[in-house]
Amino acid sequence: MKKLIGLFLIMLMPLFASATNYQEGKQYSVVNEGVTMVPEVREYFSFYCPHCLRFEPFLEQVKKDLPKGTNFVKNHVDFLHGATPAIQEMLSKALVVAEQLPQKDKLISAIFNYIQVQRATFSSEKDIRNLFVLNGVDGAKFDKLMKSFMVNAKAKKMKKNQDYFAQKGALTGVPTIIVNGKYKVNMQALDKNNTEQDFKNLLNYLLSL
Repeated sequence: MKKLIGLFLIMLMPLFASATNYQEGKQYSVVNEGVTMVPEVREYFSFYCPHCLRFEPFLEQVKKDLPKGTNFVKNHVDFLHGATPAIQEMLSKALVVAEQLPQKDKLISAIFNYIQVQRATFSSEKDIRNLFVLNGVDGAKFDKLMKSFMVNAKAKKMKKNQDYFAQKGALTGVPTIIVNGKYKVNMQALDKNNTEQDFKNLLNYLLSL
């Protein structure tokens, strides 16, 4: 039994060692005094951001290994130049709608694809509705959700979060990852040879602070 425990600890040593090397101002920065009530990893992103699209498969793998009880939240922003703020705000609402539906992942992928692969343009809520219907969503249900208090409140909360961290200078581009509403991840400082594992280790470290 002692040998098994010793072997287990040896296997964990690289994780502990990497965690002790994480430094404020290097792999992460403190961007807020308070923390969220529930452990949280929040991705600030835009459907108009090519880097965000490339980041999606990476995040899917990372999300699977987050500690139990940790919320992963996508926070759409409206400050990119690909469309008017009004259209981007509609897409924030559309994201919230998608998150209420069983086709969530398919719908998020479809929005990214529509903008960045097909190079198509959303000019109205009707265009967004048509995309949802093409991907199996009942049109009447989409209309109801888009008008609902819950969807509008969550979209406004996204905007409030965006403006808050933008004013603090913490949100200058996307994708940006903020942990527990307090720690901003510096992706550029992660291990280039093992980025995914280093990112997971860093998230676990920040979630434990």
